[in-house]
Amino acid sequence: MKARQADSEGFVEHGGVKIHYEVHGTGGPTVLLLPTWTIVHKQVWKMQLAFLARHHRVVLYDGPGNGRSDRPLAPAAYAWRAQIGYALAVLDATGTDRAVVAGMSRAVNWALGLAAEHPGRVLGTVALCPSVPLVRYGPPNLDGPPPAMEPSAVRRGRHDPPEHWYKYNRGYWIEDHEDFLWFFFGQCFSEPHSTKAIEDGVAWGLETTGEVLVAESRAERADEETVRAWCARVTGPVLVIQGDGDRVVPPECGVALAELTGGRLEVVEGGGHLPMVRDPVRVNLLVHDFAARFAPPEPRRTWSRWSRRPRRVLYLCSPIGLGHARRDVAIARELRALHPDVRIDWLAQDPVTRALEAAGERVHPASRWLACESAHVESEAGEHDLHCFQALRRMDEILLANFMVFHDVVRDEPYDLVVGDEAWEVDHFLHENPELKRFAYAWLTDFVGMLPMPAGGEREALVAADHNAEMIGRVERFPRLRDRAVFVGDPEDVVGGRFGPGLPSIREWTEAHYDFAGYVTGFDPAAHTDREALRAELGYRPGEPVCLVSAGGSGVGGDLLGRVAAAFPEAARRVPGLRMVVVAGPRVDPSRLPSRPGLEVRSWVPDLHRHLAACDLAVVQGGLTTCMELTAAARPFVYVPLRNHFEQQFHVAHRLRRHGAGRRLDYADLDPGLLAETIAAEIGRPVEYRPVPGDGAARAAALLAGLL
Repeated sequence: MKARQADSEGFVEHGGVKIHYEVHGTGGPTVLLLPTWTIVHKQVWKMQLAFLARHHRVVLYDGPGNGRSDRPLAPAAYAWRAQIGYALAVLDATGTDRAVVAGMSRAVNWALGLAAEHPGRVLGTVALCPSVPLVRYGPPNLDGPPPAMEPSAVRRGRHDPPEHWYKYNRGYWIEDHEDFLWFFFGQCFSEPHSTKAIEDGVAWGLETTGEVLVAESRAERADEETVRAWCARVTGPVLVIQGDGDRVVPPECGVALAELTGGRLEVVEGGGHLPMVRDPVRVNLLVHDFAARFAPPEPRRTWSRWSRRPRRVLYLCSPIGLGHARRDVAIARELRALHPDVRIDWLAQDPVTRALEAAGERVHPASRWLACESAHVESEAGEHDLHCFQALRRMDEILLANFMVFHDVVRDEPYDLVVGDEAWEVDHFLHENPELKRFAYAWLTDFVGMLPMPAGGEREALVAADHNAEMIGRVERFPRLRDRAVFVGDPEDVVGGRFGPGLPSIREWTEAHYDFAGYVTGFDPAAHTDREALRAELGYRPGEPVCLVSAGGSGVGGDLLGRVAAAFPEAARRVPGLRMVVVAGPRVDPSRLPSRPGLEVRSWVPDLHRHLAACDLAVVQGGLTTCMELTAAARPFVYVPLRNHFEQQFHVAHRLRRHGAGRRLDYADLDPGLLAETIAAEIGRPVEYRPVPGDGAARAAALLAGLL
């Protein structure tokens, strides 16, 4: 899923070529994001779009040859005059008189031509890693015979050396288009840990063909004399953003362009050819600040002296499941007990906001700007199947958009402490931009280490290890960034094994870099020792066998709920008087599930933990919170981990084995007969689990309190 959808979109035709454009946002001024080489489409700007559109009006379009635009094979359709014509046509079609024009690589030529030939349409120009003919460079031989080579080493996680530029060859583009893409994007992303960016580039490149690249390569380009003349005629301000590790275009091109236009040069030290992808926070802020000079002045702002500032906490709670909300509310209550004057604001999204509002917590108004992570996760899911590591990787533009919301909040309001409960975006981008930290910061998690699923093969093992290596490197380079790293559990709850080949032991590294709070149940199990009174309060009859079925707060568990509900008739035959209560949760439509005598379907139940403590058996997904609530309440339960969900398959399963809790079933084995047999065998069975201490919230709050 995208971080935001277009406010309007359409097609414009120029020179017989249809061009698809989008408009996002309504603020001023307009920022026009130009396409670049036809090897990619407008998704190359995905990390900029949501943030810029909150502050400006943004127009972008697919250039000819990719995306939703036409794919002509006539070179004239890609000539520089035609490219400027497409930009003008899009400006006209979107009713844009003037815009800040941003282009990267080859598009900088068109941005300069637009600014020089049509100065009344351009407020200012942003040039990223400009591929302009101000410095002589180029591939060895575009028309030589295609090289005979083994598939690109980038597929195996290594960058092809620059001397392999002879893959930049028209014949090779046609004979092995995909391998060229792996090579080319390996050069574009020279930064370490760029596996996801390379995969994105290859996917975008596969949406066009080698024949289109050949046609584009034969188009007329602006020569050095023309570009120098444009530079002399540009009257508006110019910002050049240049990676000094650019392997595609000599960094001297950016230096020369800044000198010729009198522009500002911003060097990304260690940056490659597409800084807006690999260093999106920095690029976003640079482009926004550049465009803001053309915007109306901001309204009056107030700054408070230190003595007028109350203690304030910004709490970020992961929306993937509702378990984080329960434990975080419990920690917040304990924190208020230690600091009664503290004000806690929550930056959160559905379904967490429902739980927070029910608990009387204050949800920050900026939460409305957050892109929906739950919807993305649900879009990634199959039938009881969620490849959560890959879903997290594919959520990059959503995570970046949400980090930029967070950035604006902490920029505009003074917080003493930020607490991120598995707020992946904040932890990742703060480590990449440590200068943005201006508060104490605490990171909470209940697992450490992204583990590959065996079905993912060599590639998944490689990218998981690469992800872990990057995380380890960031944490050890900036140990001051996390003022507290709190593991919600005990050292024995951390899985064994290593982060990857040549990487540290997961448990040893976690023990060295985390404090341990013990598990946070979010409720006091002792309050539910009188089960008969609790059952009566919740409407369950004495002696009535109650099987509660739940699959968490996201919509991913709907298939499990349906399969268990379908087994009810057979289960009721084996368990006389059985009452099955299926809790759909906040993001599953209850009407999808069957209802019949003895089988009732409920929507979201805010106090689900009380029903879990009252039931005789629970059938649940393999999420940590629900399983640990059942463990703490000493109730028998059956759990069915999501397929390909490494956290449920490995981390949660490890913890439940340690507690001796639950009976595991695989979804592939679930049929009405097995489910009915299991329900009959497990319901009401006495259990002896390792106890779950009830002081986890207080211990976690004590670790946070000192930061205030």
